[in-house]
Amino acid sequence: MKIIDLRIMRGPNYWSVKHPKLIVVKLALEELGQKTTSDIPNFISRLTKMFPGMHSHRAAEGVEGGFFKSVEEGTTFGHVVQHVALELQTMAGMESGYGRCYPAPEEEYMTVVYSYQEERAGEYAAYAAVRITKALVNGEKYNLDEDILRLHDIREDEYFGPSTYSIVSEAVSRGIPYIRLNRHSLIQLGYGVNQQRIQATMTSGTACFSVEIAGDKKATKDILEEAGIPVPKGRTIYAPEELKKAIDWLGYPLVLKPLDSNHGKGASINITNLKDAQKGFTEARKYSQGVMVEQYIQGFDFRLLVINGKFVAAAMRTPAMVTGDGISTIKQLIDKENRDPRRGIGHEKVLTRITIDKHTQNILKQRNLTTKSVLAEGEVLYLKSTANISTGGTATDVSDLVDPYNVLMAERIAGLIGLDICGIDVMTTDIAIPLNEARGAVLEVNAAPGFRMHISPTYGLPRNVAEPVVDMLFPRDKPARIPIIAVTGTNGKTTTTRLIAHMVKHKGFQVGYTTTEGIYIQDKLLEKGDTTGSYSAQFVLKDPTVNFAVLECARGGLLRSGLGFEQCDIGIVTNVSSDHLGLGDIHTLEELARLKAVVPKSVSKDGYAVLNADDDLVYAMAEEVSCKVAFFSMDENNPRILKHIAKGGLAAVFENGYISIFKNSYKIRIDRVADVPLTFGGKARFNIENILAAALAGYISHFEIHDIKTSLRTFIPSPSKTPGRMNLFKFPTFDVLVDYAHNVGGLKAIGDYMNALDVTKKVGIVAAVGDRRQEDFYEIGRVSGEIFDEIIVRLDADLRGRTADEILGPVLKGIEDVAPEKQVHQIPQEMRAIAFALERAEPGALIAIFTEDVHESVKMVESFKVIQDRKEFVE
Repeated sequence: MKIIDLRIMRGPNYWSVKHPKLIVVKLALEELGQKTTSDIPNFISRLTKMFPGMHSHRAAEGVEGGFFKSVEEGTTFGHVVQHVALELQTMAGMESGYGRCYPAPEEEYMTVVYSYQEERAGEYAAYAAVRITKALVNGEKYNLDEDILRLHDIREDEYFGPSTYSIVSEAVSRGIPYIRLNRHSLIQLGYGVNQQRIQATMTSGTACFSVEIAGDKKATKDILEEAGIPVPKGRTIYAPEELKKAIDWLGYPLVLKPLDSNHGKGASINITNLKDAQKGFTEARKYSQGVMVEQYIQGFDFRLLVINGKFVAAAMRTPAMVTGDGISTIKQLIDKENRDPRRGIGHEKVLTRITIDKHTQNILKQRNLTTKSVLAEGEVLYLKSTANISTGGTATDVSDLVDPYNVLMAERIAGLIGLDICGIDVMTTDIAIPLNEARGAVLEVNAAPGFRMHISPTYGLPRNVAEPVVDMLFPRDKPARIPIIAVTGTNGKTTTTRLIAHMVKHKGFQVGYTTTEGIYIQDKLLEKGDTTGSYSAQFVLKDPTVNFAVLECARGGLLRSGLGFEQCDIGIVTNVSSDHLGLGDIHTLEELARLKAVVPKSVSKDGYAVLNADDDLVYAMAEEVSCKVAFFSMDENNPRILKHIAKGGLAAVFENGYISIFKNSYKIRIDRVADVPLTFGGKARFNIENILAAALAGYISHFEIHDIKTSLRTFIPSPSKTPGRMNLFKFPTFDVLVDYAHNVGGLKAIGDYMNALDVTKKVGIVAAVGDRRQEDFYEIGRVSGEIFDEIIVRLDADLRGRTADEILGPVLKGIEDVAPEKQVHQIPQEMRAIAFALERAEPGALIAIFTEDVHESVKMVESFKVIQDRKEFVE
């Protein structure tokens, strides 16, 4: 058994629209292909022993223990891999509960699909699950702890921390989308011009100079002291010889901490002698040249949180500690504390496991203790000198106990330092007493305070401190999204995308759009190539200048990683016809339609799916969507259209020579088809379909009819505006058409256009794409034989794993079967084929070049035209 292919879905996808984060694994079962789990002796006992937590897996039974029951009765090993991968993630603190298993088209292959929280962990879980399943089958020993530890490491390295997670979750609950901008905590909330960014608990509105002030403990202390805020008496030193003078001035007990540090790193507290002070100075110097020496303030450690100028929460923090029982060693007490189910590795759970690090060992040494020492019953031992949750400390919510004086003080401090999110560390005996009366003091101000102690306190009420953060970033009247129109289909999607983008730009929007030619921001090509996948979509949605997105969504991108967004406002499907079948396990038109349906299924509830009512597979998608539906049709009497508008539906129809919108019983005519340049005088009927879809998108977007009409009339097809899409060149005695059509549907559409023209001869330069099926090659030949009077068969530069004979054979056979009398030339190189046709062009002929390299083909045709025009001028 081995993994043949692994894909990571990052958005709505072929396998699930509701579960955007999926790992898709194609598994070769090999020797296990004809066996089930019941065929392997003791398999179920070995599985339950290794993964007792799998009892909660329901499988098809829908009840706990359902998966174990299916294993006992006999299920596939792909099913086992799926559940092991899910359980591994759960055991590492990344619960992921969705999974499915399907037979692949090939015999003894399976497709395993399961969800993930962190994609690198999900990917690792796939390979680990295969290794584990093999070991269980063979009855071999397996070190599961190594995999769980590795998954823990990945989680701590890449997964959201609790603060980031709380803000992102709050945003998502309000329908605000997010994009992860790096492997760490830099997150974009919202799209385009409406985006805001966070990094942990710093926001795009956090002032840089305020962060610098908060990071400089002396500067912070000076500002607070001048504003009448109680702070500990102290000074900053830079050399060991200054330490004695500071001690003589301040007296014991003392606190030593780095001038520039956070999270309690390098801090030593309650120092009562010179030897410990010197050790504390050495430890602090590891993190900063300057060391602050301050009075040690007696009391408890409190954190006050201020967001957007308002106090929102407070917590009392207690350092990691154990309480003696007179029997257990310190090590045993720590182990017992770590068995608390609330404790986990790093940020995995509410509490962090207590580790015996160098700092803890120093504390034990100072008290003449070791980990083998036994504490008296009731004796409390603090294992850390700071109360950070990340080092095993606990937190108690005290938000409702804070005295009004202390609330005002906290809000003043946030304003004095200038922080939009501000954590204030206070030491006092009682937070319910004004700080100046309790002889407490402000110890530190934090520019990126952790939220964990507030959202998941050990004791007391959890506080949703992420809510005021999102309120601050996105006030109720501020949008987070930008309009998104997504376009998919087999043919016509690029032209439709470009036309809509032109329409949107005409309305004054700063549009970003993606096509098979590249990514465009405000009509500037920023990235060249076939950019119709999730990366390209997010490129546009991340751009801070874009306020409207039009995104072409092609088959390849959907299969590779899903959509680059979870929701759009309008989803258009132009058509579904035979193309790319046999690739990526999409073998039938029905499967291809299911893939294309991801786009309309991802339309928001109040948005519109715009569907081709003349295409059975596209029309059927209306039954699967949860949004509103608008149809378009080339036939005003299409029963589907009549039924839809009779119910008050919306449609765009080609009727009586016009592009018209049907709404209820009203007919709104936009423009005469013959006056729209994209239709080439009404002869390019396939482009009328594209115009209908685009017109509907404009109407749904509340564009005025006049503006839609103007956009249609000003969208002039050309190599610069629509590269490779109906680029027509008029030579003195003949015409040349350059088009990217690379499948039978596209070829037929161009053929229909050519049949409407008065030409003496139709010459076609055609090719079949190497990664298609043999029957597709044959169909290219057959259709070419029906359309053209003379055919030049070329080859793509990249044969995609095929030989020239494997491609040319079926193409030539297709031509011969329908038109054995027609003249056929084989010229493999595209530029040579074009030159051959141009040099031999007859008067009145139309040469159709179906190109692989649009830009080079256009360049060659234009160069040849310049020469011909000069000859004509001279003559």
